[in-house]
Amino acid sequence: MRRIELYDTTLRDGAQAEGISFSLHDKLQLTRRLDEVGFDFVEGGYPASNEKDTQYFQVVRLQELKRIKVCAFGMTRRKGVRAEDDPGLRALLDSGAAAITLVGKASAFQVTEILQTTREENLRMIAESVRLLCQAGREVIFDAEHFFDGFKFDPDYALAAVETAAESGARLVVLCDTNGGSMTDEVAEITRNAVARLTVPVGIHTHNDCDLAVANSLAAVDAGAVHVQGTINGFGERCGNADLIAVAANLAVKKTGFEVLRPGGTARLTELSRFVYEMVNMNFRANQPFVGKSAFAHKGGMHVSGIVRNAASYEHVDPQQVGNERRILVSELSGRSNIAALTTRYHLRDTPELMDQILAKVVSMENAGYQFETADGSFDLLVRRCLGTFRPHFERLLYHVNVEVNTDGTLRTEATVKIRIGDLVRHEVSEGDGPVNALDAAMRKALNGSFPNLAKLHLVDYKVRVINSEAATAAGVRVVIESQDEDDVWGTVGVSENIIEASWIALVDSFEYKLCKDEEKK
Repeated sequence: MRRIELYDTTLRDGAQAEGISFSLHDKLQLTRRLDEVGFDFVEGGYPASNEKDTQYFQVVRLQELKRIKVCAFGMTRRKGVRAEDDPGLRALLDSGAAAITLVGKASAFQVTEILQTTREENLRMIAESVRLLCQAGREVIFDAEHFFDGFKFDPDYALAAVETAAESGARLVVLCDTNGGSMTDEVAEITRNAVARLTVPVGIHTHNDCDLAVANSLAAVDAGAVHVQGTINGFGERCGNADLIAVAANLAVKKTGFEVLRPGGTARLTELSRFVYEMVNMNFRANQPFVGKSAFAHKGGMHVSGIVRNAASYEHVDPQQVGNERRILVSELSGRSNIAALTTRYHLRDTPELMDQILAKVVSMENAGYQFETADGSFDLLVRRCLGTFRPHFERLLYHVNVEVNTDGTLRTEATVKIRIGDLVRHEVSEGDGPVNALDAAMRKALNGSFPNLAKLHLVDYKVRVINSEAATAAGVRVVIESQDEDDVWGTVGVSENIIEASWIALVDSFEYKLCKDEEKK
C-alpha cells in the first residue's frame, strides 16, 4: 500500500474564498477535527499577514494533537533582501511551526513579468530561503507556484526551480496548478517528468477553474505524487481548490493500493464536510459527491426498484463507507417501489391498493405545487391520512397576523391564534420577529400546556419558492420548514397563494409530526 499524505489548507487557501472567514476558535476546532480523522498536515495560516494567524501558532502548540503536523505558510525572501533579514521568513521561524510550507515561483514568465526580477535571482531566492529554514531545523515543503504553466512556457526553468528547492534541503516539492487551467493529461505527463528528475518526493496542489481539480490530483498521484494539497469541500479563491473529501474517498474507496487517513477516517468524511459547512455558515451542497445529501438519493421508480433488489444497481459505493446514508425520494416520478421503500414500517408491500392510493395522492398534491423530497414529515402525515390512522391533536379555529410599521421605520409583528384541543379552546397572542415567528410563538403558548414536549421542537430553516411566477404577485408559493428535536430532523411543506397560509400549513404539519412521533415512543 502506498501512503498518500493529505495536506489541508482550508484555514489559509480556503479562507480566500468569498464569504469565508475563520475565527481563532474555528481554526483550532478544525485542526483538532482534522487530526481525529487522520489528515497528515494542516496549514494553519500565514503568520506574517495578520495577528490572528500569529495567535493561532502560539495557541496550537498547547493542543494535544495525535498525528497531524501543523504548517506555517510563507514565501521565499523578497528580491534584493538577504534571507536572514527578510521579515516574512523571520515570522515563519518565530511561529514555532515544525513544518513550513514555502511558496516560490517556478515559472519564468511569472519571475520576469510579475516579480520583475531575473531568473537567476529567483533561483537564489528559493535556495537561500529553503536553506535558512532547514538550518533552523524546520521541515520544509516547497510549493512550486505556477509550475504547470511554467513547464509549458519553459520546462527547463520550471524543473530548475524545483531542483534548486530539493538540493537546498526541501523534504518535499509540491507542483502547483495555480491558475487551475491545466488539463488532466497535461498534469499526468508533467508530474511524471518532475518525479523522474527530482530526488525528493513530489506533491500536487490544484485549483478548480476548469472543474478538474480532483481529477488532476488523482492523475498526479497515478503519475507518482505522494502528497495531495487541497481544502475541505473544495473551498478556495475563484473556483476553489481540490476537494480533499472527494480525493480521500476516491483514494480510499475507489482506487486500490493507496492508504489515506487513519483507520475508520473515511467513514467520518460526511461528518467532517458538514462540520466545515456549519462552521462557515454555508448551506450544504446537496449534490456533492460522496457526502452530499443527494449523493445516494433515489427518486425514479426504476432506480428504487433496482436499489431494493441490490444496492449496487445504482450506487457505486456503499454510502456507509463515507459516513453517508441512502435516501429514497417521493414525487410524481415515483412508483410503488418508492412508496414501499419509504413506508416499510407500515408494512404496505402486500397492500398494492393502499400504495396506489398514496402514490395518487402524492401525484395530485405535487401537481398543486407540493414537493415531498425534503418534506419527510409531511409525507409521513400523508401516509397516516391515507391509512386512516391520523388523528389531529388540535383544530384551528382562526388565526390573524398583524404587521405594523412605526414612525421610526421599525416593524412590529403580532399573531393571534384560536385553537381547540379536545373540549378546550385556547386563544393566544404573541409578538415575533416576523409573521412565521409570531405564529410559531402564539401556537406554542396555546399548545405547550397540553403538549409540553413541544418545548423541545425548534425550527431551523425556512424556505419560500414561487410556484407559478407568471402569475406575478398572485403566484402560489411553496413553504418548506425544517425542524428538529433532541432526536431527529424533519421537513414539512405548505402550499397556498397566501404566503402566511402556506407557512401555517407547514408549521402545523411540523407540530403534528412531532406529536405523532412522540406518541409512538410511549
